[in-house]
Amino acid sequence: MKRFPLLLRISTSDTLTLGAAAVLVGLGSGVGVWLFKWLFDGLGATIFGAVQGWQVALVPLAGGVLVGLVAHFLIGEEKLHGTAGIMQAVALSGGRLAYQKAPIKAAAAILSIGAGASVGPEDPSVQIGANLGSFLGRVFRLSDERTRTLVAAGAASAIAAAFNAPIAGVFFALEIILGEIGGNLGMILVAAVTSSVFTQAVSGASPAFQVPAYAFHSVWELPLYLGLGLLAGPVSALYVRLLYLAQDFFRAWQVARPVKTAFAGALVGLTGIFLPQVFGVGYETIGEALNKNDLGLGLLLALMLAKLILTPVSIGGGFLGGVFAPSLFVGAMLGGAFGLGAQSLFPLLGLNPPAFALVGMAAVLAGAVHAPLTAVLLLFEMTNDYRIILPLMFAVAVSVLLSQRIQRDSVYALGLPRHGRRLDRGRDGEVMSAITVGEAMRPDSASLPETMPLEEAADLLARSRRHGMPVTDAEGNLSGILTVQDIERTQGETVSQACTRHPETAYPDESLSAALRRMSRRDVGRLPVVSREDPRKLLGVLRRADVIHAYEIALTRRVSQRHREHAVRLDALTPARVNVSDVVIQPFAAAAGKKMKDIPFPPACLIASVRRGREVFIPRGETTLQAGDVLVVVAEGEARQAVLQLCG
Repeated sequence: MKRFPLLLRISTSDTLTLGAAAVLVGLGSGVGVWLFKWLFDGLGATIFGAVQGWQVALVPLAGGVLVGLVAHFLIGEEKLHGTAGIMQAVALSGGRLAYQKAPIKAAAAILSIGAGASVGPEDPSVQIGANLGSFLGRVFRLSDERTRTLVAAGAASAIAAAFNAPIAGVFFALEIILGEIGGNLGMILVAAVTSSVFTQAVSGASPAFQVPAYAFHSVWELPLYLGLGLLAGPVSALYVRLLYLAQDFFRAWQVARPVKTAFAGALVGLTGIFLPQVFGVGYETIGEALNKNDLGLGLLLALMLAKLILTPVSIGGGFLGGVFAPSLFVGAMLGGAFGLGAQSLFPLLGLNPPAFALVGMAAVLAGAVHAPLTAVLLLFEMTNDYRIILPLMFAVAVSVLLSQRIQRDSVYALGLPRHGRRLDRGRDGEVMSAITVGEAMRPDSASLPETMPLEEAADLLARSRRHGMPVTDAEGNLSGILTVQDIERTQGETVSQACTRHPETAYPDESLSAALRRMSRRDVGRLPVVSREDPRKLLGVLRRADVIHAYEIALTRRVSQRHREHAVRLDALTPARVNVSDVVIQPFAAAAGKKMKDIPFPPACLIASVRRGREVFIPRGETTLQAGDVLVVVAEGEARQAVLQLCG
């Protein structure tokens, strides 16, 4: 095995290896995010300190030209970038990211923020952490599952470093990156804590924003926070829509990328002459809304609208940056304006307008990213005051419910279905979205005519051991569905009198996860499958048993696909003289039932991975191979033939 050494051929446990990798991810992310912030802060202070008056408008314009050139020549076009790209990689490709371009993207983000583009630093920070996690997953030759954990740990570490809020960072990784709470949660915690320890060591223990003490004076304040949530939800949905409308506009504009970025920079620069607070991240302005609160109602509303428009223009135009911080800015301006208005209308309540700015930040953030736990915990960690939790949770819940009603997808997830991907988050949702109703349904034509006597229909259901069947009219079109429950509660004599009319249906080309949600919502055990062109044409029936069977198929399909992707990646990296192939261990083979270290594999080969049932893993010396295991073998020359003899 000298020609292909395994980097992790050590005697320590897998848990210890993953823990060490998590510490490296946390420390590396903390250092990377700190350096990233130091560079864009220094660049922005230097550039804007050297200009005055109308000259500030030239800074985003020049920055747009530079960023456009870097993106055009060094980065190229990306269908999905930022957090959306990380979400797709975690869900569909085992957390494998194109980390080679991460330093160039970080440099372009530094240029973008330093030049005053209306973008945030958190998404580039998350990319730094996530790409580091993906890189270490490859260096240590970890499985897809563990690489995903390291990618999520990197994202958690980045948010922890950006806001000095490790708990919010962990929930950001769980809610947005992984889409579920589970797996190696301990490793994500280790990484986030490590990142926070470094950040506090170099920058102090203070949070990202200095927040004043909050006081909850009366229960009569809660209806006002309800009103703030009712405003924050539509504003969040509008923010998401504008981001993608701007991207569509600039994508349809057939000019060179530097021209687009320069145009976007010019719009930001012209606005900045009158509203300089829109330049860059805007943390100082948020701090003013949370503390001094002397911006005035008109200025707060103007800044909210400007940021709401200029962030989509900056992102769509080609600047590199995030949408997280701008949503906090919009929320702070909205909440501050709402608080001032409420204070003037209800002076006897003793309202504190900065508290509304604080809650507005969480409400708009939660409505935009559809991550209520992250928003609540982020603001809680910044205030360290439990009294803010009640109005905070109230406004966040209302905002998220309204935003999801208006705009189903979050600011991160909307880009996925627009490029042919929809992630049904969680392990089961991910698996079920990979198979269609047409693959799972029973295409039988058994149905009950409307005119059949009810007693005969009941006998047919009993003999066929079915709990329900579709009902058809004289032309064979779907007219309803008859279940055992329908028979028990009716006094009719024919199927037509007892059946349920206008039943819930499914289409053969939709995902199984969508149909399953419909079955759960209606609490039904079967769905008639009909044609999209003719909703009355019955094509088959989807039953719960079919869903379970399809789930088994999808699990096997996913494991096989990842196994093939692993082999393809290896094949692309190996020289022409080296062969990458699958080898199945046959019953009674020499390798069957033996540990890897005891099998005389030739020196010029490497067993890269093993697929056993639904599991794909990297073998160690103590791994015992079994009959039926599928090995990905990287072999040179005659070594492959020797492996075939051992496994055949």
